[in-house]
Amino acid sequence: MKRLLFFCLTLLTISAFSQTRVNPIIKSQGGVFPVPYADEKPDPNLEYNIVIEIERPSDKPDTLSWALNNVARLLNLHASGGVPKEKLHVILAIHGGAAYTVMNNEAHRTKYGVDNPNLKLYQELSDAGVKIYVCGQSLIARNIDRTKMVPQMKVATSMLTVLTTYQLKGYAVLRF
Repeated sequence: MKRLLFFCLTLLTISAFSQTRVNPIIKSQGGVFPVPYADEKPDPNLEYNIVIEIERPSDKPDTLSWALNNVARLLNLHASGGVPKEKLHVILAIHGGAAYTVMNNEAHRTKYGVDNPNLKLYQELSDAGVKIYVCGQSLIARNIDRTKMVPQMKVATSMLTVLTTYQLKGYAVLRF
């Protein structure tokens, strides 16, 4: 009887403290826990101008990019905190090893033998208004065919020029 009571109390305690992640903008990835009791929250009256340097490659070719998932989290966290989607202006500057994530499925399959796990997330980020640029220098240095990229991708002269241009326009800079 004591074991049953202990088990029930443990289960009740766990369920009382567990929360479900929410995905207010990016539905497939980047789930976050709502924190309605937070003392510091995003200001829903501000325009959030953010440029993000994405350099970190995927851990394995068949796994979703941690950095792209973190962009999804950023959008979902701000929305969960009350910021309207229309006030989130996010620019991605992809370079280095992360440039391999921009290959379309055919090119990704040819190089790695597996489908590109980032395709759906790139689509969702684009649909949410995120502007996505890949560094032209990285494409050339890594022999990535610019005609075989995901359709949401735009080529920039470089990641460096994207960051400096948007920083001078007042964008906050993050690095993933």
